[in-house]
Amino acid sequence: MNPEPITQRKISSALISVYYKDGLNKIVTQLHKLGITIYSTGGTQKFIEELDVPCIPVESLTTYPSILGGRVKTLHPAVFGGILGKRDDDTHLREMKQYNIPEIDLVIVDLYPFEETVRSTTDEKGIIEKIDIGGPSMIRAAAKNHASVVVVAAKKDYALLEGILEEQNGETSLEQRRMFAIKAFDVCTGYDMAISNYFNGTAFPEPFNKTKTILRYGENPHQQGIFYGDLHKLFDQLHGKELSYNNLVDVDAALHLIAEFKSCNDPRGLKVASGAGDVRETAEFPSVGGDIREATFAIIKHTNVCGIASREHLKDAWDAALAGDPESAFGGVLVCNAPIGTDTAQAINEIFFEVLIAPSFDEDALEILKTKKNRILLVQKAEITGTSQYRSVLNGILMQDTDTGNYAEWKEVGGRETKPGEKADLLFANLVCKHLKSNAIALVRNRQLIGKGCGQTSRIDALKQCMEKAGQFQSNLEGAVLASDAFFPFNDCVTIAHGAGINAFIQPGGSIRDNDSIDYCKKNNLAMVITGVRHFKH
Repeated sequence: MNPEPITQRKISSALISVYYKDGLNKIVTQLHKLGITIYSTGGTQKFIEELDVPCIPVESLTTYPSILGGRVKTLHPAVFGGILGKRDDDTHLREMKQYNIPEIDLVIVDLYPFEETVRSTTDEKGIIEKIDIGGPSMIRAAAKNHASVVVVAAKKDYALLEGILEEQNGETSLEQRRMFAIKAFDVCTGYDMAISNYFNGTAFPEPFNKTKTILRYGENPHQQGIFYGDLHKLFDQLHGKELSYNNLVDVDAALHLIAEFKSCNDPRGLKVASGAGDVRETAEFPSVGGDIREATFAIIKHTNVCGIASREHLKDAWDAALAGDPESAFGGVLVCNAPIGTDTAQAINEIFFEVLIAPSFDEDALEILKTKKNRILLVQKAEITGTSQYRSVLNGILMQDTDTGNYAEWKEVGGRETKPGEKADLLFANLVCKHLKSNAIALVRNRQLIGKGCGQTSRIDALKQCMEKAGQFQSNLEGAVLASDAFFPFNDCVTIAHGAGINAFIQPGGSIRDNDSIDYCKKNNLAMVITGVRHFKH
């Protein structure tokens, strides 16, 4: 008869084999104090022995030395039998005794730094040597047998293990072992994904070996939400509550948008897509008449831009962005590309918002903005660097390149050339339209969004929506420009917009009926630019 399963188990032996030794000394010392037998290999064994802690080399179990240049050290029944043997199975216990296989109760293993190696070299032989074989095998074996074995697969979990060893005198509960097992499987998943990406030449995100944050809930309260990744690399949170699922989605949209207006010295709007997503500048494309390389402020709501403007001073940019749609700004996510000063903070402080992202905050500005305890204030430290986007569909995953750049060509096809001020507004409008859900139309005047239509099932509905928005807040459309994220299938949008006072248009072209809109512009002396780049966003 098999013995009853035991949920609380005391660690009697441990196998330790790690690439990075930092932080390991405390655990080794703890294990020694608890009288736990330690098995190890190679550099880890040497590290442990230098701490004056006795250590049994794995070779004494396997009777084989490390061979093939270190490729084979632990791949042996004496090691894996000790990890995988079920402590509540009489047959397993008999066989382990028969073959002199000791029980291994704790496995501490990290993995060769494959991703770091890929980032630091193009030498394929060196990269392949950093594909760990024994490490993932031991981790998976220990995680599989978590009913009896504790597995620690990342140094960030050392502190957690230290606390358990100290507080519980070397004992662990089934719940704790299961927790470590889940973490271990996540590490293996991320590692395998990174290797697969290397050989496939893809860059699929490797979230499962990153920081895991449990969110309050998902998009709605009845949905669970988890974020995998390291937010601290992107920004520091200076104030406010924890970021929610919806906050994170809008913050992502905000950072992608403001990256188009990176700084006063980086005219991102002049950079254009070329070939397979390359970005280039060329003298054959127009220089802006009005400088879009100014302070830019944007307001995001449900991932759409509801207000954005560029001005010489940030406070003026905020005022103009808010004026475009003060109603939708309520509860939004705010982002800018210049430091927040006192005057800007005082103006922003007058409305309710969820999140504010800036490169920095003056001390006085910060004090003003901290008066509302739940406001989330973020200092952006880095840009989002991913070049691919992903979406789960149909029990699978879609992957695409990130939509970079503004236009691939600047083709003046209307009844006249665009004026310098119009060029600046058209560049600005096209970037803004790129960040609206399709079908999308953006109306801009003097580098200020004054009307937007987004998420509509027809382009003409998007136009009507943005004209209604402009009228709602008394924005004058005379002299405004219009950007469309996709081609005009008919001339109806151009005709309606012209009737409202709009005289310059920018669109990708590509319709078999492009000439309908082009001919209308020629007959009515209107400017039209064809960009050659569609900016659908679903």
